[in-house]
Amino acid sequence: MEKIRTRFAPSPTGYMHIGNLRTALYAYLLTKHAGGDFILRIEDTDQERYVDGAVELIYKTLKETGLFHDEGPDVGGPYGPYIQSERRSIYKEYAEKLVELGGAYYCFCDKERLDALREQQEAAKLMPKYDGHCARLSKEEIEAKIAAGVPYVIRQKIPKRGTTSFYDEIYGKITVDNATLDDNVLLKSDGLPTYNFANVIDDHLMKITHVIRGSEYLSSSPKYNLLYEAFGWEVPKYIHCSPVMKDAHKKLSKREGDASYEDFINKGYLKDAIVNYIALLGWSPGGEQEVFTLEELIEAFDLKGISKSPAIFDQKKLDWLNGEYIRKLSQEEFHQMALPYYEGVITSPAIDLTKVSALLQPRCEKLSDIPEQVDFFDQLPEYSSEMYCHKKMKTNEENSLESLKATKEELASLDEWTFESIHDCLFSLIEKLEVKNGIILWPLRCAVSGKAFTPGGGIELAEILGKEETLARIEKGIELLSK
Repeated sequence: MEKIRTRFAPSPTGYMHIGNLRTALYAYLLTKHAGGDFILRIEDTDQERYVDGAVELIYKTLKETGLFHDEGPDVGGPYGPYIQSERRSIYKEYAEKLVELGGAYYCFCDKERLDALREQQEAAKLMPKYDGHCARLSKEEIEAKIAAGVPYVIRQKIPKRGTTSFYDEIYGKITVDNATLDDNVLLKSDGLPTYNFANVIDDHLMKITHVIRGSEYLSSSPKYNLLYEAFGWEVPKYIHCSPVMKDAHKKLSKREGDASYEDFINKGYLKDAIVNYIALLGWSPGGEQEVFTLEELIEAFDLKGISKSPAIFDQKKLDWLNGEYIRKLSQEEFHQMALPYYEGVITSPAIDLTKVSALLQPRCEKLSDIPEQVDFFDQLPEYSSEMYCHKKMKTNEENSLESLKATKEELASLDEWTFESIHDCLFSLIEKLEVKNGIILWPLRCAVSGKAFTPGGGIELAEILGKEETLARIEKGIELLSK
């Protein structure tokens, strides 16, 4: 059986978009499931959109996410160079060979003629496409123009009649009318190939067996197949994946600033959660399992699970999944990740940050939520007495005032300030007053935090804040409720 070889071929035009990373992930999973080779190729033929540092960012992202390539510009391999701009002579050679085979021709039309042609077609409400003018030049005319140094491109020669079909592993057989296809440029006048031509040459020479890419390339695939046929080469298997959508009508777009991998990392998502989530964007493993390690994804991956339907990016699902990964961390791992988010938010040296982390970890969905969850430790925020009114806890301003007064008196008498001593003290008070737990504990939480939602309850927060600060905050609560 032929060894599976897939490639990830990004353009270095900025950050790694989530859709791009999903393509890389699917290619990696398919290959590793079958024990094949995963190749990285940098497609930098569009020099106008090239962004400095983008290649290094591609290496960094693949390394961080664990998608290690077997061949590529930075690791080498038998089919290099793996950067398209370094393969210029290869494309020129194959473009000229394709002319000899009758699958392409030299085109000497200048910009003025092409612009005029487009204007005429648009005025006639025709689909703009090249009219094949230079395909009719004689061999002598072509040689004379080349000898005279007239700039040229090489265009693909599309059959004017009939149809072209190709098979996609997800969408099945797709057939197009050749009359709808354009004689696109394969080799530009600067000697660099267009995206479509370079892809075909490189995929063949690098022995790529499976091409995974976005469904936006479905319309280009017939032209690819005509190139393969003209050269007499075997066509790889195509796997076109549906787009990742922002909502039912709009897809995620790098050009519109939609989230890249780096954005998600900066927003406090864990790399393993991101990889897990994007694997499930348009692919279903079957069954109930939703949390997968990379090794488990490799084991489970099957092309049959890829959907034709667009995948809607569900922020809430990602948040939930990220929370699951946060809870899988050891306490020390979480604490180290949380530390940068405490900086400038908790400045008091009296606060034990390890205890704050222990409270946060079970209640944190993404690391960037941390500052807002812990800002009250440093300074009690302004808050309204209405916070003390809680229907479920059966508290109001009147009984909360009485609770805080009793709580302050009991806690002030404590010699030892630990979670256990505070807990025992308050539950003795609850028993003595014969009230529900919430009557005492809800006002305490409000008083020590000034917030309705906190990581941990009033007892845990009081222990971390210390006796003096806790009593001072309770006194502020009493003053607020006494107005």
